[in-house]
Amino acid sequence: MKICIITPTYNEKENIALLLDELLKVFNKTKYEMNILVVDDNSPDGTADIVKKYCSTYKNVHLITGNKEGLGKAYIRGFNHVLNNMKMDAIIMMDADFSHDPKYVPDFLKNLDKYNFIIGSRYIKGGKIPDWPFYRRIISAGGNFFARIISGLYGVHDCTTGYRCIKTELLKKIDFDKLDAKGYAFMSTLLFEAKKEGAEFKEIPITFYDRKRGKPKLSYKDMVEFFFNSFKLRIRSITGK
Repeated sequence: MKICIITPTYNEKENIALLLDELLKVFNKTKYEMNILVVDDNSPDGTADIVKKYCSTYKNVHLITGNKEGLGKAYIRGFNHVLNNMKMDAIIMMDADFSHDPKYVPDFLKNLDKYNFIIGSRYIKGGKIPDWPFYRRIISAGGNFFARIISGLYGVHDCTTGYRCIKTELLKKIDFDKLDAKGYAFMSTLLFEAKKEGAEFKEIPITFYDRKRGKPKLSYKDMVEFFFNSFKLRIRSITGK
């Protein structure tokens, strides 16, 4: 089985080399053919230049670049590249800032025999967010409430996590034109579309860490988009569109 980890980047020069090193170590612990695709939004800090050096050394490290249009658009570029240019059986979505620990990669992979959409969950038994202040926990809990109840994503405890593994056979069924959220609302929209296509979900516990290097990417605009997008998904669930 061939797996590709997709990680979008924008100004992650402080993290990307460390992440690639950790992932390459983790790959030695798996039985699968592992690849990494960095989707860089033309970072002005030289993130892509660092990745290019790895590409010249490791055949399983890949890079594509594009304009900065938001997290959702970056992932769609990555999805299309994998489906059109790489013969992969599954993809893993993860952030580049170490909030998603590479050590969990094998936990995702061992569930691929039974499930086609595996979710790294902070909100099931064993999941943790050790370094978040109270207000961020409230915001995150509220976001998951909206995604679950308002958007109709019942049965999924962590609807907003970005650490996921999806089989490409499921990904091919999803209409990317309907994944129109630009920011973090993309995560719940992708769940919504996957559920429509009969996704078999499995949540595994992860510990989510705050980034230690670089600037946070979540903005007020992202939260507003997420709020309105939840109602948009609710309407679509009612109308069947």
